[in-house]
Amino acid sequence: MSAGGNRRAAAVAVALTAAACSGHAYEGGSPGSSAPGDASTPAAMAMDAGTGDPDLDAANATPTPDGAPGAAALDAGLALSDGFESAAVGGPPNPALWSVVEPSCSGTGSLAVDDSEAHTGQHSVRVDGGGGYCNHVFFSNTSAISGLSQVYARFFVRLDAPLAQGHVTFLAMEDQNDGDDDVRMGGQDAILMYNRQSDDATLPTLSPTGVADSVALPAATWTCVEFHVDESAGTIDTWVNGVEVPGLVENGTPVADISTQWLSKTWRPSLVSFQLGWESYADETMTLWFDDVALAAFRIGCGD
Repeated sequence: MSAGGNRRAAAVAVALTAAACSGHAYEGGSPGSSAPGDASTPAAMAMDAGTGDPDLDAANATPTPDGAPGAAALDAGLALSDGFESAAVGGPPNPALWSVVEPSCSGTGSLAVDDSEAHTGQHSVRVDGGGGYCNHVFFSNTSAISGLSQVYARFFVRLDAPLAQGHVTFLAMEDQNDGDDDVRMGGQDAILMYNRQSDDATLPTLSPTGVADSVALPAATWTCVEFHVDESAGTIDTWVNGVEVPGLVENGTPVADISTQWLSKTWRPSLVSFQLGWESYADETMTLWFDDVALAAFRIGCGD
């Protein structure tokens, strides 16, 4: 982690202490025997606290409510910012930014702008993901991420049920340096994890240690997910509700039972798409919502 990252992590730890005192298809990996981290703990669930880092706190502005990046987003230097407010309920997200895609095959998966749930404003994107690979559906942006070599993403997600034991994906990014296969974020063994399509590697390794060092995403709650991919170094960092997740960090140095599988090959991605939705490889269905999605060349933060 950079010196700035260390300062942010230390500041988050202080904030959490103060808060506590104040009162396409595969089924990879071996199921872990340890229970995943408790996402209801103060560390896992701390939301929207200031970090103490002026640069990061300045970036924690409320996302622009427009369907396309507006003046506030452009002033902040965001490559993409969408709160889905200008898109019509029942229709797709803004077609100037997003395409609805069903790679390889299509089935029962569907998505639309929705006004029954929202993190901010009145709208979000609701995804009704079916069980089975062909019942997938995503909304995809290819322009914003292609211009970034330091890829920072932030989105809020709300699940209608906890992640189960089976392998699922809700974020996919095409990697043109890896045969156009995807690097994916989703769940397995009931915890948040990454999966690399080309070799089925996972981060963390789905060992008891790896499972315990990730987090479970709570149901019926908006969760802020952030990550950073350094394409030149091939590293990954991940935060949930502003707190770094040890099992979802790959800094180039193998860590037993966490990143050794991921580092079994050299990975220097060139990410050319950013897709949110649902894909299941174990017949798990899910209704989930996404809101306040942003991409930038710097850490964005969870904001309000």
